[in-house]
Amino acid sequence: MLSVAVLISGTGSNLRALLEAASEPGYPARIVAVGADRDAAGLAHAAEFGVETFTVPYRQHASREEWGAALAEHLRRVDADLIVLSGLMRLLPADLVEEFSPRIINTHPAFLPEFPGAHGVRDALAAGAVQTGASVIIVDNGVDSGPILAQERIPVLDGDDEATLHERIKPVERRLLIDVVRRIAEGDIDLAHPVR
Repeated sequence: MLSVAVLISGTGSNLRALLEAASEPGYPARIVAVGADRDAAGLAHAAEFGVETFTVPYRQHASREEWGAALAEHLRRVDADLIVLSGLMRLLPADLVEEFSPRIINTHPAFLPEFPGAHGVRDALAAGAVQTGASVIIVDNGVDSGPILAQERIPVLDGDDEATLHERIKPVERRLLIDVVRRIAEGDIDLAHPVR
């Protein structure tokens, strides 16, 4: 059984989907802890499923590196096999990434390497893209530049704005994330040697 820690910043819709999947008989992973960089609404999902939560407030630390060191302490204690970034809106410090690599994965609302960064949906619309997508990647020290584990195209429809397009991307992100975690647990994806 693959043990998973999830890190969030917001409402935790991807987290909720992963918690529901992990509660199904036969799903080969379980969520052992959920952490946040603020008092995130999504922590309530973890509480509902009886999963341990912790908060490492970003603003209470003098630097990103100091915050990362405090976060790493929690992750060491939890000792999960896999760390999932699920809407964590912070770049992880290099030391933390290096310590836990390649066991950190993230979702992104674009067909990487197209439109990396915090505004992937907005950037796709601004570029006049006719399609975008969703991706699941291994986190490295770049911005959405790690090895791609899964991705899927999503059309941009006439009249789409950032909110409507993002709402169509989210279910695909959730499905890809649940499938990638399952495939890691079952040994179909080797994070040390990812091959799509």
